[in-house]
Amino acid sequence: MLRRTALVLVALAAVLGCILAGVSASDVSPDAYASRVILIGWDGAQRNHVRESMAKGELPNLSALASEGALVAIDVVRTTDTKAGWAEILTGYAPEVTGVFSNRRYEPIPKGYTVFERLERFFGPDNFVTVALAGKSGNVDADGPRRSALKDAPDKKGRADRRAARRVEGTIEVEDGVEYRVVRGKPFYNARPLMDVFINGLGKNEAVGAKAVEYLDMYKDKPFFFFVHFADVDEEGHRFGENSVEYGAALVSCDLWTGRIMDELRKLGIYDRTLIYVTADHGFDEGRKGHSDAPYVFLATNDPKVIRRGERADIAPTILERFGLDLTAIKPPLTGHSLTRAYAAAKW
Repeated sequence: MLRRTALVLVALAAVLGCILAGVSASDVSPDAYASRVILIGWDGAQRNHVRESMAKGELPNLSALASEGALVAIDVVRTTDTKAGWAEILTGYAPEVTGVFSNRRYEPIPKGYTVFERLERFFGPDNFVTVALAGKSGNVDADGPRRSALKDAPDKKGRADRRAARRVEGTIEVEDGVEYRVVRGKPFYNARPLMDVFINGLGKNEAVGAKAVEYLDMYKDKPFFFFVHFADVDEEGHRFGENSVEYGAALVSCDLWTGRIMDELRKLGIYDRTLIYVTADHGFDEGRKGHSDAPYVFLATNDPKVIRRGERADIAPTILERFGLDLTAIKPPLTGHSLTRAYAAAKW
């Protein structure tokens, strides 16, 4: 046990510098192309809090993962919320392309634009598995269109308050003098039919992690892309604040279940053939219960080809390139750029 702790501390010392330098912590080159990738989301994990928890030895699995590859800073240059975040991460496009600007202003991502769809079509649906398992429902969703009439929302004095009625998701349309809320579909509505598994609203990390282990065992013999979304950090941040004990405990829970996924891959004999990326959609306002301006997150991975820091839109190109897709052939051109390559236009 002491030897394992010492090894983790040595690994931690090696990777803490990577978050600023954006360099790989390993010289080992993996196979040219990946056959299995898992993207793990720690929803709402603030970079500085993660770094502090790592320094205390509270996130040993994240530290061990990064010691095999890299730990780099990811900066959010657009809206710091969940819908916009995961839409950008799972497509590589800015909201002007996807139509997903925020939790309230969104539409279905255009057909074919998600990582799930691109991989299904590249490999063929019979040869590849795509799985999404999410703790949240409303903001990581694939529901279809809906339309409902808006009603006057009275204020405290009983007067109709149209402004309150307008604070809704989707768009407002008027027909025959009646205002309607129109939702054309949630972000992953178009992607879901091509996917093998899409389950959201699983709730706590334990439920998400257990389901991930279940599906890994089911699909261990096929190439796959898994998206595993843990929601506890965001939930505890909204309830108790970013500097709360509960927020820190939620990070530890994410690390625990990330470690169990890693252990399951080892048990199945496919860990050495699986690339794992851990990131967040947004951070948290320092010491507060929201994330209105929280652009600082991270990417931890066992992929030694990741060489630099970047932004959310860079994650999808990294994954697609590691699977062997030609990024220059993707239309429309991706907003992001692979983290395995230097990017001359980087703003750092």
